[in-house]
Amino acid sequence: MVAWDRVSRDDVLAALQDYDRLGPEQFFARHGYGPSRSYELIWNERHYPHKAILGTAYELATGQRLAPGDFEGGKAGAVRVLGKMGFVVQPL
Repeated sequence: MVAWDRVSRDDVLAALQDYDRLGPEQFFARHGYGPSRSYELIWNERHYPHKAILGTAYELATGQRLAPGDFEGGKAGAVRVLGKMGFVVQPL
């Protein structure tokens, strides 16, 4: 089970900045994720791949990389975790 309590809102914001700095292709290649298929995180009127952002935030917080199959992206997974941190995640 993933220890999401080790990830802070600031870790998520750092992952968003990394995505903006690198762009989608380089971000996905560097962190091992791909585009969202069902949900997206909305921040400052921009749309982000919610699961990739949360997984990267976990890596930034812990130094441990999660594979996409290590956690769920849906309502019981990444959507819930990001929502508890105050982020808006909506269906595509």
